[in-house]
Amino acid sequence: MASTSSCLASPATAAAAPRLRVRVTPRAGRVVACSAGGGGGPEAAGLFAGERKAVGGLACGVLAAWAVASSSSPVIAASQRLPPLSTEPNRCERAFVGNTIGQANGVYDKPLDLRFCDYTNEKTNLKGKSLAAALMSDSKFDGADMSEVVMSKAYAVGASFKGTDFTNAVIDRVNFEKADLQGAIFRNTVLSGSTFDDAKMQDVVFEDTIIGYIDLQKLCTNTSISADSRLELGCR
Repeated sequence: MASTSSCLASPATAAAAPRLRVRVTPRAGRVVACSAGGGGGPEAAGLFAGERKAVGGLACGVLAAWAVASSSSPVIAASQRLPPLSTEPNRCERAFVGNTIGQANGVYDKPLDLRFCDYTNEKTNLKGKSLAAALMSDSKFDGADMSEVVMSKAYAVGASFKGTDFTNAVIDRVNFEKADLQGAIFRNTVLSGSTFDDAKMQDVVFEDTIIGYIDLQKLCTNTSISADSRLELGCR
């Protein structure tokens, strides 16, 4: 059966790093945290050997390349004025096509206005889509399969992603302020330059998540992250 979406009622610097270091949490599921750094010292010395070190270095290289490519365009602030809600009748279905132009810089041919759309339990049509600069505030993605999506500079303030699967996705400069991310899955997901202020993050899965060290520090300030997830992240 084909999946459909519906619209709800609507109201009126990253820098190039000379050296990268990798930290892995002592669990089966790990978080690769990358940070720019020069010297050696105890933190950098003897981290990992062999295959695990190689995998971590590759992951950090990917994250660094993405960060440099996107550093000129920061996250959209919650206080920023947004355009009027689109009157296009099928605007919610446009997420099933996505944007394919300039996702690294949030440049697009036509804005994806997905505000107040309902994609609850959508399991097919969002996978692998590019949602560059999508306006997603107050939308519902609960239980949706958003694996392998590229969300670059998306605005998801107040959106609901309860149990959403972001496996293998690239989440770059997304504003998740006050979003509901309870039980969301960030498995092998790149998290770059995104904000989670006042977001609900109980029982979020961070398995093999690739995240910059500064972004990790900011993420760990969210007090709603459960104890198991904080351990998985390596929050101090």
